[in-house]
Amino acid sequence: MARKSLKDMSGIASTIARSGAPATDKPARTGAPALGALQGALGAIREIDPAMIDDWGPVDRMDEFTTVNPEDDDDSFEALKESIQQGGQQVPILLRRAGNEGRFQAIYGRRRLKACRELGIKVRANVQDIDDATALLAKGLENAARRNLSFYEKARFAEAIQAAGHDGLTARRVLNLSASGLSHLTKVTQNVPAAVGNALGAAPKSGRPKWTALAELFAAHKLSEDAALEILAEARPTLASDERLDRLLKVVAGRSAAKGAAAEENVILTGVAVKSGPAALVVTVKKSGESAGFAAWLEDHLGDILQSAHAEFTAVNSAD
Repeated sequence: MARKSLKDMSGIASTIARSGAPATDKPARTGAPALGALQGALGAIREIDPAMIDDWGPVDRMDEFTTVNPEDDDDSFEALKESIQQGGQQVPILLRRAGNEGRFQAIYGRRRLKACRELGIKVRANVQDIDDATALLAKGLENAARRNLSFYEKARFAEAIQAAGHDGLTARRVLNLSASGLSHLTKVTQNVPAAVGNALGAAPKSGRPKWTALAELFAAHKLSEDAALEILAEARPTLASDERLDRLLKVVAGRSAAKGAAAEENVILTGVAVKSGPAALVVTVKKSGESAGFAAWLEDHLGDILQSAHAEFTAVNSAD
């Protein structure tokens, strides 16, 4: 079976899927307690024309369907579609009535809805009158029960929830996050340009360390949006999402190392320069031109000068 069985689901997702209670026309419930109420008063599962259903709410996934683990490859969209075609839709989607008469909004179940659309069949759905906050909680719990979002998808989802007018506490509850967990996600979305994130994709196997490292590069102005997009334009055609992120971090690290390795030369006097590199400090005095006489004198006295300078350095550092 392409999808998880009902016994593998938890919380509201499981309760909704199992529900068979009569449908009601009660007003939408409001507030967080509505989640508990929803479990106790679920509508009957109905068959609805997919053409009457619109998507709803903040986007939770960047790609249409994200595979987080390699072992989930057999749970692809095509496998789901084949499963529904052969054995029927086993798990209903969750809908709520839209403002327009006869139309609905999909809270979760976009994969199943799309599959039924393409198969030309009605979709089995549980219709509930719920407010936005409860719908978001249901969407978040369904994600947790079925397939986890990638770290970056969580960051984008949390950002979208708050952009839609909900507070940080709601985002935390939907994604089951601590305050620090939400802070880590926010650091990424605040510093990594959305265009760069779009070019990278969900990066399902990449966690907080890599995304935080990327965010810090932007925050420290060590990487610009244009430079990142240029690197990704070369990587995108051949590399998967996680590989693109790895390539971007590797290229930037290589450029930083090369930049740091380049010795900086400061001209002190005519013909005299100090070159500072990662491995050595080099003083150059030309033995020709204006500095020729100084070079000859320095060659005779350099040992004494260095010993005197070292003694002064030692005395000062010992005193500290």
